Amino acid sequence: MSIYSKKQTWKLWLFMTAVVIVGVSLWYTNTLVNKIAKEERKKVKLWADAIQRKVGLVKYTNELFNKIKADERKKVELWAEATKQLSMDLTDYGFVLKVVSDNTTVPVILADEHGTPITSRNLDSTKENDKAYLKMQMQAMRAVQEPIEITIYKGQKNYLYYKDSRLFSDLKNVLDDLIKSFISEVAVNSASVPVIYTDSTRQHVIASGNIDSLRRNDTTFLISQIAVMAAQNQPIEVEFGDGAKSYIFYQESTLLTQLKYYPYVMFTIIGLFLLIAYLLFSTARRVEQNQVWVGMAKETAHQLGTPLSSLIAWLEYLRSKGLDPETASEIEKDVKRLETITERFSKIGSVPKLDDVEVTKVLNDAVNYMKLRTSKNVIFSVEKANSAEITAQLNVPLFEWVIENLIRNAVDAMNGNGEIKISISDQTQFVYIDIADTGKGIPKSKYKTVFEPGYTTKQRGWGLGLSLTKRIIENYHSGKIFVKSSEQDKGTTFRIVLNK
Repeated sequence: MSIYSKKQTWKLWLFMTAVVIVGVSLWYTNTLVNKIAKEERKKVKLWADAIQRKVGLVKYTNELFNKIKADERKKVELWAEATKQLSMDLTDYGFVLKVVSDNTTVPVILADEHGTPITSRNLDSTKENDKAYLKMQMQAMRAVQEPIEITIYKGQKNYLYYKDSRLFSDLKNVLDDLIKSFISEVAVNSASVPVIYTDSTRQHVIASGNIDSLRRNDTTFLISQIAVMAAQNQPIEVEFGDGAKSYIFYQESTLLTQLKYYPYVMFTIIGLFLLIAYLLFSTARRVEQNQVWVGMAKETAHQLGTPLSSLIAWLEYLRSKGLDPETASEIEKDVKRLETITERFSKIGSVPKLDDVEVTKVLNDAVNYMKLRTSKNVIFSVEKANSAEITAQLNVPLFEWVIENLIRNAVDAMNGNGEIKISISDQTQFVYIDIADTGKGIPKSKYKTVFEPGYTTKQRGWGLGLSLTKRIIENYHSGKIFVKSSEQDKGTTFRIVLNK
């Protein structure tokens, strides 16, 4: 009893220690993760602020670009108006001529209503007299900008073709490079967080960074990631000044996410390792216990064999000397009992032979044997559900040993005064044997412990009876034995389940 109490106490202490270790580890890891998360959020916020400032810079550049574009349009329109004025009757041509001559950047071609080039400005000077070149330039200009219509003298019309100046084109290229650089910097960000850059619909992905390369082209995955990122952080809105908006979605870094789940994965692996180790050690311990059981049983059978043979010889000698027949008969019964015990021990560790046996007869024989060796204050009864014969696969000597152990324990639990009732029921595949006593009962927490080797409530005893009983029923008869029910100071019922 003390061994198992200590064992349970040690198990409880070890479990509590493990819980404390796991709790402290999780607390420390969570604290560390929270600190890293705060630092990472600071980095992401700085990165997001920097992005916002760059968005403002790009937006300002785009607005400046649009202003230049509008100014160039006004310049062309002014140039067209000057051209118109030159064709009319004016008294002062100086200002108009100055307007025309001051256009040194915008490429223009003036053509009549039939599309024939009249004059040009700011084109390739070596080809300004090449009509084919000028017509090709007019087509290119028309594709970009609608020509400006000029009404001149007496309803005649000219058309002014123009395109963006070289300065404007260079600025546009700079702006395009700036936008591309901005998008690239968003995708490859210094905060090392997963980023997705989308258009105004939030569905079309323009660029992404720190996303699994194998899934970067998976539209379904990216859209689901956008939803996750939007739930974690407010997306950064990007506007370049032309009214169209883009959005930058981001979330915590993969490293931080992995660090969050690392302790759980670690404890799971450690738990599996400890479980496997425990199972291996338990198996090794059971094998060792089995070897001790078998060795002790064989040695006991061997040690009993020599004095038993001597007793048989002495019994024959006493008979020859005129021993009282009744006394000789009683001695012979005890000698046969010793032979049965020796046979039982010799079968431990061996595969016993099972025979189809009438169960009720075996139970009655065992009860009758124990009844003669038990207090007369103990009442025995054997009942079965019906009068039909009930058979099962049994090894009689070993099964009788089981019944004797259970009866002996029941008598001890009742202090030699009470009732032992054995009930037999025949089911389709199994035979149920219930052995009930009116003893002091077993606590529910000890239902399994009572079958462990060494467990006993007696001041004298090895605590091997029920352990041996369980071994015989489960290992040798492929059956089951367990505490069916028990109530304090009212009794206990053991149930044996046998294969028919």
